[in-house]
Amino acid sequence: MRLLKSTVHPDLKNLEGTMFHRKAARGIILNGDNILMLYTERYHDYTLPGGGIDQGEDAVEGLIRELEEETGAQNIRDITEFGMYEEYRPWYKPDFDIMHMESYCYVCTIDEKLGETKLEDYEVKNGMKPVWMNIYDAIAHNEHTMANSEKKGMSIERETFLLRRIVEELLTASQPALKAAS
Repeated sequence: MRLLKSTVHPDLKNLEGTMFHRKAARGIILNGDNILMLYTERYHDYTLPGGGIDQGEDAVEGLIRELEEETGAQNIRDITEFGMYEEYRPWYKPDFDIMHMESYCYVCTIDEKLGETKLEDYEVKNGMKPVWMNIYDAIAHNEHTMANSEKKGMSIERETFLLRRIVEELLTASQPALKAAS
């Protein structure tokens, strides 16, 4: 899968220390200019649905499981690779200093009607909920949160980068008249 971006969190002076590797799968589900997102009240941001790939799972299996759990997505199909976002972030638990995260992003189609979610306790406590959102509004919202909020999470920069790339590659490219007008 192509590498979209590799980042090192500004709090990391170097990549020395104990590091663990986490792989995640994230879904890009579009309906015109609308995209299925997760809103997280705690961080006041919008993120792509998805999460950690379990031991023994491949990325697509993890994607399907995460989409079903977090959004209630049904009949997940037409799954194609979009790209991978790599990041090195500080880890604040005693076993490791650094987390190396690889987020594998896939474009897919789902049935219009969402089923019941199966959110984990911490997701419920963080106020996570699936929402269909205009992608341009999601970008503007996240940019405002990054500029003005002290409670922003570490994932918002990744998510906003991915949303911009989705617009650039999937929406703008499929609408040549809009691209020519801008």
